[in-house]
Amino acid sequence: MVYVPRLWVAMLAVLGAVCAMPVQAAETPALAEPVQPAASTAAVAPAAVAPAAVAPAAEAPAAAPAAGDGSGGASGIVRMTKDYDLWIDPKRKLVIVDGQVCLREGQLEMFACPRGSKEHESIVSVNSKAQYVHAALMAIGAQPGKPVSFDPSYRPASGPIVDVYVLWEDKDGKRNRVRAQEWIKELKTDRAMSHSWVFAGSGFWTDETTGQRFYQADGGDFICVSNFPTATLDLPVASTQDNQDLLFAAWTERIPPLGTKVRLVLIPRLEEKKEAGQAEPGPTPPSPKE
Repeated sequence: MVYVPRLWVAMLAVLGAVCAMPVQAAETPALAEPVQPAASTAAVAPAAVAPAAVAPAAEAPAAAPAAGDGSGGASGIVRMTKDYDLWIDPKRKLVIVDGQVCLREGQLEMFACPRGSKEHESIVSVNSKAQYVHAALMAIGAQPGKPVSFDPSYRPASGPIVDVYVLWEDKDGKRNRVRAQEWIKELKTDRAMSHSWVFAGSGFWTDETTGQRFYQADGGDFICVSNFPTATLDLPVASTQDNQDLLFAAWTERIPPLGTKVRLVLIPRLEEKKEAGQAEPGPTPPSPKE
């Protein structure tokens, strides 16, 4: 019998509920049933983050519940802003953001970017600015760490681990969900990306002419697989942004067609306090059939 840590059992329950939410809903979606919040680690030291893994997911509920009115209601889901497809669940400690597949082939610098930014090097474009997702993560208790630094020497990004899942419905109406890493191929190993993301937090720059401040990741660096000091979520290991040496590519066979509506679920590891550099162990899920 395979041992499944309590963290992953709770996480699977969360994903089963969120998977029942209608993608691209006009109103705030409702969860199917109450679940326990996913426990998790606090901020971690950058270089020693173990790969996150989950047990195979159970089938999603057969029918989606009715959408809420945007105020939370019985579902507990709260829409962050009327202008973007972004929600939080304060009880279950998760962030939900909708988007679409924008790339299936080629090397990557990002997994996800805000719509209208870096779709040429991201698999998913999301229907929200990165700054609002940053605010959503903080609203459920996640505190950003520090972005990667290259001066005077390389210092990896740090912060709490954020598990990222992709939910979508295929042309036959079947609901699917995978870890985001399963759509990303490590070019050196031909395997799914083994690293977890951390909430590095990006930063701001100020226009000296107008005095206006801008959140840097809104320019595209939302969920990165190459290291950027401007990333909201980054890898806590060295990953170059030089085009000739990029480490990751889109795993074409595993990604649904361009334009497919997807839902990203971000679950920061918050509750289990551990020493820096320790991550939750877990079983490695079987690779999806190609």
